[in-house]
Amino acid sequence: MSQANGQYVQTRWSLTDIIPAAEGPAVDQLVTELETVTQEIESFRPLLSPEMSGEDFSRAIQAIERFAQVAHRLGSYGPLWFSEDTQNQAALAFMGRMEQLLTEAQNRTLFFSLWWKGLANEAADRLLAYAGDARYNLVQDRLFKDHILAESEEQIINLKDINGISAMVTLYDMITSKFTFEIEVEGEKKTLTRDQLMTYVRNPSPEVRAAAYQEQFRVYGREATVLAQIYTHRVRDWATENLNLRRFSSPIAVRNLSNDVPDAVVNTLLDVCAEQAPIFHRYFKLKAGWLGLPKLRRYDLYAPLSQESTKKIDYGDAVTMVLDSFNEFSPMVAQEARRVFAEGHIDSEIRPGKRGGAFCASILPALTPWVLLNYTGEPRQVATLAHELGHAIHAMLAAEHSVLTFHSALPLAETASVFSEMLLTDRLLAEEKDPHVRRDLLADAVDDAYATVLRQAYFVLFERDAHRLVAEGKTMDELNQHYLGQLQQQFGDAIEVSEDFKAEWICIPHIYHTPFYCYAYSFGQLLALSLYQQYKEQGQSFVPKLLKILSYGGAASPHHILSEAGIDMADPNFWRSGFKVIEGMIDELS
Repeated sequence: MSQANGQYVQTRWSLTDIIPAAEGPAVDQLVTELETVTQEIESFRPLLSPEMSGEDFSRAIQAIERFAQVAHRLGSYGPLWFSEDTQNQAALAFMGRMEQLLTEAQNRTLFFSLWWKGLANEAADRLLAYAGDARYNLVQDRLFKDHILAESEEQIINLKDINGISAMVTLYDMITSKFTFEIEVEGEKKTLTRDQLMTYVRNPSPEVRAAAYQEQFRVYGREATVLAQIYTHRVRDWATENLNLRRFSSPIAVRNLSNDVPDAVVNTLLDVCAEQAPIFHRYFKLKAGWLGLPKLRRYDLYAPLSQESTKKIDYGDAVTMVLDSFNEFSPMVAQEARRVFAEGHIDSEIRPGKRGGAFCASILPALTPWVLLNYTGEPRQVATLAHELGHAIHAMLAAEHSVLTFHSALPLAETASVFSEMLLTDRLLAEEKDPHVRRDLLADAVDDAYATVLRQAYFVLFERDAHRLVAEGKTMDELNQHYLGQLQQQFGDAIEVSEDFKAEWICIPHIYHTPFYCYAYSFGQLLALSLYQQYKEQGQSFVPKLLKILSYGGAASPHHILSEAGIDMADPNFWRSGFKVIEGMIDELS
């Protein structure tokens, strides 16, 4: 529980709803169940043919769903336990054991997916009628039919990844989560985690802001060669598998296909983001004037307009603010969010070794999601809380779907989270009468829009180039210089970018964990801005429309879900409409 005497308090989460303990009868029972259902799936092998009966196909899908139920429990417990403390040897051992066990089971059942992907369209269309709620998952599988390898080759890749690139990425997490940072603020020396350090990039003092960034780059710089080498291996592994073996047309095409978003749509989104960058240039120039500076430095990007130290917000007050903003939109949405706290599924403490940042993990449709954040009391952290609870709400609204289809596709996964942040911002604006505080709230919203739209789009633009540059044998220093050049392009003449930002890319976990993930943030923010504009125009009559979008989860394609809502994601003007909302906020500020 995260409530005491009616007040929400910072707590460590409980993972017992996934597995009661890392050792004992519950784990043994799940491992036995995994073996049982694996054998059941194997029993369907002789039945696989274009003439397979619909009844047999339906039974096979039900077995695959049961396999996923067990695998998600066994596979999620270790990473969540590890995120509590990235130096935890027992968590690492459990995670490694389960990865090995699950990979071996997945390899034994791999034949079904390969058969399904290779099936002729007519036979596949007939069988889809028997797939139930797993239908879209099977449709999505077949998107990869031109990129599959022989069964033995697919098995080797799965086994190779456990101790290969997956292990490298785990090492990245272990190295970077262990970092501590030293900074002096108002004569006091502080030893901080990265999340704590980054609160100082929003400090009123220009010297403190610069010192925070410089300390981040100093500490990461000590391991820069190792971290850059891990990234190089990530990129080479991606190319070897996906370009050389699977014959994808480009590195990013892999992510696009898994998101079921056409390459052309992603290119349009990224092109519009680059095209609309001058909207933010205008804002940065205005902000420099408000701060009394001739020009913003990159250190000053998130500088608060008020020069007094920002007041800390008590965690209990933050939770109440967020839940109240949800309740105004929909009492049902607020009730779903409360489940995260009531069931002890939130870890909000600051602890040494704990994974930095924030995330929401949705394990199974029947389980309330788990939320991790590092709550420091900064106003920005209230928005982070709203964001991650938005993810949880999205999963809970899709809980009626199959375990195979309740997870949203990445591009739509940010819709509820960003919308939730905007609900919070609008509530705060509505309650605030002081024009200076209102200005600060709007400026924070524009800062966040920059960080979620333009910054993330440029990460992906860098990744596209970095994958090419690594293939050409370029060095870390050359990647650094390329990244610096893209920063200068991103900011134009509005911001002065110092040389130390050239190594910022090695501090971005997403490009290691999930290549090309970050355009999902740009997609989600611009989509949510458009939807939020509709909400402001339509009021409560809009609520069912958003809830329907969210309730799909991953049970239909992004194209289907958005088309039903009257949105054409291939139209550049749709993406530009999101920028118009941002421009409107800047107009109100100026």
